[in-house]
Amino acid sequence: MKTACVTGGSGYIASALIKLLLERGYAVKTTVRNPDDMAKNSHLKDLQALGPLTVLRADLDVEGSFDDAVAGTVRRVVLTSSIAAVFIRPGLQGNGHVLDEGSWSDVEHLRAEKPTSWGYCVSKVLLEKAAARFAEEHGISLVTVCPVTILGAAPSLNFNTSVPSGLALLSGDEVWLGVLKATERTSGSVPLGHVDDLCRAELFVAESPAAAGRYVCCGLNTTVAELARFLARKYPHYDVMRNLHMTDDDELLEKPRACVSSAKLVREGFQFKHTTLDEMYDNVVEYGKALGILPNL
Repeated sequence: MKTACVTGGSGYIASALIKLLLERGYAVKTTVRNPDDMAKNSHLKDLQALGPLTVLRADLDVEGSFDDAVAGTVRRVVLTSSIAAVFIRPGLQGNGHVLDEGSWSDVEHLRAEKPTSWGYCVSKVLLEKAAARFAEEHGISLVTVCPVTILGAAPSLNFNTSVPSGLALLSGDEVWLGVLKATERTSGSVPLGHVDDLCRAELFVAESPAAAGRYVCCGLNTTVAELARFLARKYPHYDVMRNLHMTDDDELLEKPRACVSSAKLVREGFQFKHTTLDEMYDNVVEYGKALGILPNL
């Protein structure tokens, strides 16, 4: 039986990845700050019914606390970064830009202009580059995955930025709607991915001996306006069009003027299962209700 370690098992993406690994026959170790905190970790008890899952205590502030989780031979490290390390840089005006693994967010530009979530974006760039240097110096096989705005249900009820921003046109939350619109402003599109595809992509690069470097994971490029029209049709009991205009609008795009590309993943043999808005939103609305982001209309 192969063994995998997933750090941060209380999180949205990590919990979905643990589930996939157990279903694929892996023994899994995961780390959380406090295994006794059932408010954050009760889903891990449920996942233990799927296969051998060991929950370990670890904290980044405590030196050596991850040693038990990674004891033994580590063949491949997969780092989950973010599209935030890819798409924020000057010079993206106009149409036809393709943003892929060769694109890096501009740290100096971010520090000077301080757009929305600039500190997060800077941290992701610095993290990726530091991890790559460390891996090269120590002979570690490292692959990095950069997910976009990720939708879909996961075992954990601890959600990240993607889910509430992806549901903002339904919830009417001004802050998260601002995040969604800022994504379009800075990247030239609203790039979406499904959590199931992201986890499959991470397992794909973990198992592929030839995988190397960065991989962008994006199933679909859309716009806020296109997304609003889709959601208004699919969920007419939510006031999507009113929500769309509840914040001061810059001019919204009708079509993406840039494309976040996962051509590298596809070229190496990965197949996305979720590539339409219908597929992206297959179960995230019910998940949003469970999280308390959406009312039960």
